[in-house]
Amino acid sequence: MTTPALETARLLLKPLQSEDAVQIQQKFPRWEIVQYLVSTVPWPFPEGAAQNYVDNVALAATKNGTGWFWSLRRKEAENELIGVICLMDQPDNNRGFWLVPEWQGQGLMSEACDVVNDFWFATLGKDVLRAPKAVTNQRSKNISSRSGMRLVRKQMGQYVSGDLETELWEMTREMWERGKGRG
Repeated sequence: MTTPALETARLLLKPLQSEDAVQIQQKFPRWEIVQYLVSTVPWPFPEGAAQNYVDNVALAATKNGTGWFWSLRRKEAENELIGVICLMDQPDNNRGFWLVPEWQGQGLMSEACDVVNDFWFATLGKDVLRAPKAVTNQRSKNISSRSGMRLVRKQMGQYVSGDLETELWEMTREMWERGKGRG
């Protein structure tokens, strides 16, 4: 299945494209963004790393039908990429995202998560969505909690900032349906 364009009240979620790497390379390499991402993210972020990621990881997963990646853009500035959100068909790691700090704390990522969660369950027909996150990443944990996800286990994880305790959050199809008023 191809990645469709999605929309929220304030955001356009456009399928990630190779040319988005230019803006990602400019906006992504900030400690506030990368510190809680998996340790495979190179840090310091080298020149060309965004292009490599978009072309060889994100778009390759999209082509293989194992990943769906979107750039996040505000409707009033649709040419400006402000973050990325993705869904991945991987055990215990189905959703990831980042947002530039200037736009954090305004509910934008919650909007994006809601619409991609809907895509995961309604369009892709998945039964469970899981998202790992560092225990110290309170903003990300808040998004999961507010969306109706539950904490299912703790373990250690490797992040750009080092080894950290990790929480695995989950939403089942039944939880999603209840949250949508359909259950």
